[in-house]
Amino acid sequence: MSDRPATPYLDRVTTPADLKAFSDVELRQVADELRAETISAVSETGGHLGAGLGVVELTVALHAVFDAPRDKLIWDVSHQSYPHKIITGRRDRIRTIRQKDGLSGFTKRSESPYDPFGAAHSSTSISAALGFAVARDLDGKSETGHGDAIAVIGDGAMSAGMAYEALNNAGHLGKRMIVILNDNEMSIAPPTGAMSSYLSRLYAEAPFHTLKDAAKGIVSFMPEPFREGAKRAKDMLKGMAMGGTLFEELGFSYLGPIDGHDMTQLLPVLRAIKARAHGPVLLHVITQKGKGYKPAEDRADRGHATAKFDIPSGEQKKAASNAPSYTKTFAKALLQEAEQDHRICAVTAAMPDGTGLDLFNNAYPSRCFDVGIAEQHAVTFAAGLAAGGMRPFAAIYSTFLQRGYDQVVHDVAIQRLPVRFAIDRAGLVGADGATHAGSYDVAYLSNLPGFTVMAAADEAELVHMVATAAAHDSGPIAFRYPRGEGVGVEMPERGEPLDIGKGRMIREGSGVALLSFGARLKEVREAAEKLEARGLTPTIADARFAKPLDREMILTLARDHEALITIEEGAVGGFGSHVAQLLADEGVFDQGLKFRSMVLPDIFIDQASPADMYAVAKLNAEDIEAKVLDVMGVARMSERRA
Repeated sequence: MSDRPATPYLDRVTTPADLKAFSDVELRQVADELRAETISAVSETGGHLGAGLGVVELTVALHAVFDAPRDKLIWDVSHQSYPHKIITGRRDRIRTIRQKDGLSGFTKRSESPYDPFGAAHSSTSISAALGFAVARDLDGKSETGHGDAIAVIGDGAMSAGMAYEALNNAGHLGKRMIVILNDNEMSIAPPTGAMSSYLSRLYAEAPFHTLKDAAKGIVSFMPEPFREGAKRAKDMLKGMAMGGTLFEELGFSYLGPIDGHDMTQLLPVLRAIKARAHGPVLLHVITQKGKGYKPAEDRADRGHATAKFDIPSGEQKKAASNAPSYTKTFAKALLQEAEQDHRICAVTAAMPDGTGLDLFNNAYPSRCFDVGIAEQHAVTFAAGLAAGGMRPFAAIYSTFLQRGYDQVVHDVAIQRLPVRFAIDRAGLVGADGATHAGSYDVAYLSNLPGFTVMAAADEAELVHMVATAAAHDSGPIAFRYPRGEGVGVEMPERGEPLDIGKGRMIREGSGVALLSFGARLKEVREAAEKLEARGLTPTIADARFAKPLDREMILTLARDHEALITIEEGAVGGFGSHVAQLLADEGVFDQGLKFRSMVLPDIFIDQASPADMYAVAKLNAEDIEAKVLDVMGVARMSERRA
């Protein structure tokens, strides 16, 4: 406790209503202490740092002016919500964030009434805020029920089509609502696209400190393009005059840009909006990601996500790696393939570092495309590349590929276009929790005609699957792999294409066959070792493919064993379901086979370590052992003898 910052003003804040008692000068002190408390907390837990530091002043100002939870404050993505959590009654738990049974790293409705809408994926806030605004007016209880709806969205999230759809609809409906465009010139990666260029041009020529003039109304002293932004802010205070910006063409009253770290600007403009707004308003604030903590400011990603760290130096306390990460393994394997084939190109949706494509971009910048937070566009863009004769790899996290599913069906699968989907973060990912779990891709891809779906059991298998995808031109193909380190197997010098739809036998046994799909193979091996002590020697096989299935191998396993158990890191409807369908179609169940499918349970699993999450899912080695014992009747026999 002695190393934690002194926070005498922040100590007086238990709910946002307490901020009403502070003067504007004191609110500045609250913000400074809130920043120090955020840095201190994240240094102990790890997590998202830079985004929260960038909105400290905005968080204090919004809660000081508006009346949450009656007013609905919706944070887009919400990885910037740590300061919000601290001043909404959760400070005593902030050092549990992203841990088992602790606070979520994102907003979560079940966690607090101050989180009116849960988030973790981007670009949903404006749609949700409009829903709250319309619900307020339809209910007719604006005086006693819902108040204002306020969406805080970053410039990176504005690159997604959903944000524009919401802006267009909100402008058409004309409901009173507030959108805060938090413009820090970067999302997780440097911003991409015309929208970012448009926002940049609004202030590219002016020193940052001159934005203070907006609050003072000294329009004539401001260089262009700040002069127009300052004029609009001044006009707002006089009567909400409208200009001709892009946002105003969509039906919003545009204000800004103003300095998002200057309380002398934020407070009066927010108060004016609260007092005078009648329809939709967009306030454009400029912030700095990682603001106030130099190690974060100096990092390329501005401290987007960090492990535990030393506050003075910013040095992260990461455990030493014993094996290459799956992400880096994929990146290096893709580079090997691209060296031999100029048609190979790569597409990502605002995650070049997270998917390893930063390495590809360094080597082949003309063949690497970061399309921004726009997964739908990424998928169809890749489809167009494939139709044009290229060999595109779309590297997208499992949880984010869900956002482009219609395009996967309509633009890729139906046309049988050879788009290669590299699906990172498959399975349960730990601290980010249910919103980022890669639970559903096997089920939602394997049901599509003509799709090939693979899962890597280890990092060496991943290298071979990259080569397989590179050589596959007869339709769409996907391969999935988990987050984090590999298992430490011997690595091939180069990947070799696998026979499509063919698995591999790991060890021959008898009685029960364990058929693994994906990265649970390590746990399957551990379970088999434990079972040997009980006199059981299970057969182990690695399916490699969920589609097409290795029919010959599966039917042989079913014929030669009393029981067959499938194990996968996916939801019901995936690999195990397809195996069950095959066995049913072939009449195998009529012959007395005992079949079980171990899948993720039909629940959303909260954040914890991956091991703890898999314990909840009952997919660890001891769970596989218990399943075998139950199926084979060993546990029940032992109980009878006892």
